[in-house]
Amino acid sequence: MTGAPEILTFGCRLNTYESEVMRGHAAALEDVIIVNTCAVTAEAERQARQAIRRAHRDRPDARIVVTGCAAQIDPDRWAALPGVTRVLGNREKLEAANWTRAALEEGRAVSDIMAATETVPHLVTEFAGRTRAFVEVQQGCDHRCTFCIIPFGRGPSRSVPVGAVVEQVRALVVSGYREVVLTGVDITSWGGDLPGRPPLGQLCRRVLALVPELERLRLSSVDPVEIDEDLWRLLAEERRFMPYLHLSLQAGSDIVLKRMKRRHLVDDVARVIARARACRPELGIGADIIAGFPTETDALFAETLDFVRGQGLPYLHVFPYSERPGTPAARMPAVPVPVRKARAAELRAVGQAAARDYHARLLGRPLNVLLETPTSGHSEEFAPVRLVGAAADMGRIVTVRPTAVDENGLVAETL
Repeated sequence: MTGAPEILTFGCRLNTYESEVMRGHAAALEDVIIVNTCAVTAEAERQARQAIRRAHRDRPDARIVVTGCAAQIDPDRWAALPGVTRVLGNREKLEAANWTRAALEEGRAVSDIMAATETVPHLVTEFAGRTRAFVEVQQGCDHRCTFCIIPFGRGPSRSVPVGAVVEQVRALVVSGYREVVLTGVDITSWGGDLPGRPPLGQLCRRVLALVPELERLRLSSVDPVEIDEDLWRLLAEERRFMPYLHLSLQAGSDIVLKRMKRRHLVDDVARVIARARACRPELGIGADIIAGFPTETDALFAETLDFVRGQGLPYLHVFPYSERPGTPAARMPAVPVPVRKARAAELRAVGQAAARDYHARLLGRPLNVLLETPTSGHSEEFAPVRLVGAAADMGRIVTVRPTAVDENGLVAETL
């Protein structure tokens, strides 16, 4: 197999965005496989290693380039895998000079990510196979949650200037994208390193004002304690700002949150959820939660379970806790792995029940759905919707009326 590089992407939306940057830089290379790794969990790393071994078995003559957070943190481990000819750090992967034929022969380029002081903007106009586009507005993280290794893969927090973000969004709209998702490692810290320290809400206001053709603006995961007043006003007043919040919650127990070194407590999150629903009653809410964090007893887990159930959060991303070497949590008394998995399953079941209830409340209401296939997509509230009857073109926004709820979301007919 020859032609443009094959890219295997693991992990977050930011990696998806960066894979498209690499796709542009490496377009002239042949017989190259790029593996963009994630380090959030041991499972994410296992999947990437498995993909590398499979790629080398299936295409033994292809050159494999490994990059991403896992490669940044432990380049030697990834360089030792069969078939890997080059390892690139998270900064280096975005530099065009590292994607020439000559550069492919140079082996390794991984600099000290903790010394990074800026984020270089990139212009991406296409996301392969996707109808929703991602725009990087921020890199890195200055917080040190006890479970998280990502700051050591991404470096300190640094922001993309407003002008560069607007230029990127405008280019995507010209390319035909109707919805843009602002993404980063810790996006609510955007602006902290810019003159005047503007909050994320000001960036969103500028994007919507300067790109009036943009139909839908959405945020990726946000820190509950960093939602600024401009964001609240947008949520309440701006119809192009999507009625969806994805919260970096992690636990519903104050004791566990303190041991995680999170900056919020349960009551803080409850107030955020209540205010969000007051702004937009139809709002969809998602949350990231870790099950089986070290020292989490049955009683502490019950607190998280009760909180999640009581808040009725329909879109949960639940992860069994995964030790990350070098983090403080990895040295804490561990919860047995089978218990972590069982708790994760309980949380997912609660989330699925909340999703069914939430979707039932949307029945009969007109919804605007961005089609990601000819017969399915997501509403403004991020409800998954499957169409019955006539199909439509991918990338279109269609108005539908939900008629039923199934295990995958809503079933709807077009209006």
